[in-house]
Amino acid sequence: MDLIFEKSIEGRRGYSLPESDVPSAKPLAAKYVRPQSPTLPEVGELDVVRHFMALSRRNFSVDGNFYPLGSCTMKYNPRFTEVLAAMSGLADLHPLLPQLASGDRLVQGALAILYEMEQLLCEITGFSAFTLQPLAGAHGELTGAMMIAAYHKAKKNRKKYIIAPDSAHGTNPASAAIAGFQTITIPSTEEGVMDLAALERALTDEVAGIMLTCPDTAGIFNRDIDKIAQMVHKVDGLMYYDGANLNAVLGRCRPGDLGFDVMHINLHKTFSTPHGGGGPGAGPVGVGPKLMPYLPVSRVVRRDDGTFRLNYDYPESIGYVASFYGNFAVIVRAYAYILLLGKEGLKQVSDHAVLNANYVMARLKGVFDLPFDRTCMHECVFSACAQSKNGVHAIDLAKYLIDQGIHPMTVYFPLIVREAMMIEPTETESKQTIDRFIQCMMDAADLAARDPEAFHAFPKTMPISRPDEVKAVKDLNVNFFD
Repeated sequence: MDLIFEKSIEGRRGYSLPESDVPSAKPLAAKYVRPQSPTLPEVGELDVVRHFMALSRRNFSVDGNFYPLGSCTMKYNPRFTEVLAAMSGLADLHPLLPQLASGDRLVQGALAILYEMEQLLCEITGFSAFTLQPLAGAHGELTGAMMIAAYHKAKKNRKKYIIAPDSAHGTNPASAAIAGFQTITIPSTEEGVMDLAALERALTDEVAGIMLTCPDTAGIFNRDIDKIAQMVHKVDGLMYYDGANLNAVLGRCRPGDLGFDVMHINLHKTFSTPHGGGGPGAGPVGVGPKLMPYLPVSRVVRRDDGTFRLNYDYPESIGYVASFYGNFAVIVRAYAYILLLGKEGLKQVSDHAVLNANYVMARLKGVFDLPFDRTCMHECVFSACAQSKNGVHAIDLAKYLIDQGIHPMTVYFPLIVREAMMIEPTETESKQTIDRFIQCMMDAADLAARDPEAFHAFPKTMPISRPDEVKAVKDLNVNFFD
């Protein structure tokens, strides 16, 4: 496909304006004037429309394709939330309004949404308070780790370590390190859960806390989570819940009731708001009583007369983690989504997500290796080890799916599974769509047995087939106009 610059024809225009009847202003000083005209394509309006329509058809998106992307819930985003987030009374607010004299009187609706969203999240998760400041899941992780550090500093505890399982998301140890901790990694058992004996050996008075995903990245709910909480609390450690997989237990299980002290929620995963490509996102953080004094500022509070304001008077707070509520539109979408579904609807989210994942697991069991043969939660993990004996690896199966109009599942994660293929169908997909995906996976396994060499050419339908990804990283060139 040609670049739009390559479609340029000298003298072609995409606009027609009448002559200006406004007197010319005083010419700009020479230093403000371009020495030459900007390099822009000369194309007609139809050229522009067709060019960008063609580009859009090359995109993979949840609107156009199935996304069985494990560990990163990619489900359909209802359009009614988009309409609400774009309402002028919300979308056109200036972020400085609440900080002006009596300015909060002009944003009572927005402050009410923030306040009520915090209350809803507290009820859903079992925590005492929330901050909506963090702008992404990893940002929420860091916020939680900083509050853990503040808690131990206030108690004059000498804590050095954060524990994480070997199946943890990579952001867990990264967030702990930025907050000043070293990470201790606990191995998983053959059942895919954290080794309790190894955990017990690692738990010393220097352990500040533990970061867990529950269910974990293998899609397994740890039956010993209450026991783990008791062990960690015994050394005055804190339990951190990585909320990436909250989709699996929404409305059925509250992390705060399991013994966790702090968690982040990926609103863009659990409550169906757009994400990908670096944003937008939101990572609200909930805390139990131990960590409430350390929540970041500002916090939305309700006055005695029922109005709302931003409060900054929290002397033990970790301070600012974001300048404004720049993720406000994401919060509005999630708020509307929660109100639409209600208590029973949120339960159905997790029920259908778990049902769909177990359906995939049951249908593909025997076609691909199943490292953890037990009921899964919202996602299941297979291995392509059997296919790899013929030279067909997980990455090859992923490339095959692209030609079938299906986004590849997550491959090579979690790291505890060789040739891992993590599949999360989500609750928004129909049985027909899931059946088609299952058939594509079965067809891929059959082809891998009959003609493994065929996989070296996939994908065939894309502008780029199999780039040398190692070379691309080592020889990075993003200058398209050389």
